[in-house]
Amino acid sequence: MNKEESKKQHIIDTLKEKSVLKQVVYNKTQDCLKLLKKVLQEFVQNYKKELKDTDSRIVLEYKDRGTFESEIRVAGDLIIFNMHSNVFEFPRNHEIWKDNYFQEQPLLAYSGIINIYNFLFDSFKYNRLDDLGYLIGRIFINKDYTFFIEGRRELGFSYPAFGKNKINYENVNKIVEATVAYALKFDLLVPPYGNVNILTVNQMVEKFNKSRMQTGKRLGFDYNPIE
Repeated sequence: MNKEESKKQHIIDTLKEKSVLKQVVYNKTQDCLKLLKKVLQEFVQNYKKELKDTDSRIVLEYKDRGTFESEIRVAGDLIIFNMHSNVFEFPRNHEIWKDNYFQEQPLLAYSGIINIYNFLFDSFKYNRLDDLGYLIGRIFINKDYTFFIEGRRELGFSYPAFGKNKINYENVNKIVEATVAYALKFDLLVPPYGNVNILTVNQMVEKFNKSRMQTGKRLGFDYNPIE
């Protein structure tokens, strides 16, 4: 086989291997999101029953936002689960490469991602476009339908690495409960005085029109692998 034929064969082999693999991972991630949507619906229904004799102003709602997204409103919080449409490989300096699971089968590192965001419901209700939302976790799913979570330890401590946790109803339910508990744990902080003590006339008009003040919850975190 000459050089040109070798190059052509390499391209064909790569397309057969990686393209098929990525499609498998994509489909597995879609399956995970579908299961997640089911769990979110049931979560809202179950907790509504538990809270039916409580203050009616405590709102729980589920909304399917299409192929790649769904959300739940839990009182004043809005938690959005967003699936990325692409498949990713981890960089070579990522902690997962220290695991024999990947060293022996590197293609298992190709992953779909479902991001978990936390916003204030009022940010959307009043169209406060300057408000802050936070990525509180990322679920990585591979071709074996196993997963791990990267994010705050409170969210992902039980799911430290691929190969140890399967995507199933029980585990997805645990993820949803941990996510809601984590979001509800943090309250709004008063913004520093120096950030709000001077306003232009235009900003004041906008405040009247949209109740605008940049608002967010203290939910930021550094991405460190969960050990």
